[in-house]
Amino acid sequence: MAPKKKTKKKATKKKAAKKVTRKTAKRNTTKKGKKASKKALDLIISKSRTKNAVNTCNVSGDFYGALDAYVREAIAGAESRATANNRKTLRPQDL
Repeated sequence: MAPKKKTKKKATKKKAAKKVTRKTAKRNTTKKGKKASKKALDLIISKSRTKNAVNTCNVSGDFYGALDAYVREAIAGAESRATANNRKTLRPQDL
């Protein structure tokens, strides 16, 4: 068997990983991303789950807003009923 030749490898410089700080994270976010995330937070209901719950019909874009308003009204009514009964917990009977 012939002896193996040793070859020198070139030293490569590794770039140091940049630290992500709060300031750099803020700089990296775009205004468009902020608007999209804020818009998603406005709805209580999930669009995909609502669409999956519907069996035979299509769902219009306006339906999600109307459903969200209906749910918010139901929650507000339940909250007022619970506070009238001196409770801080919402229960099913409040609906």
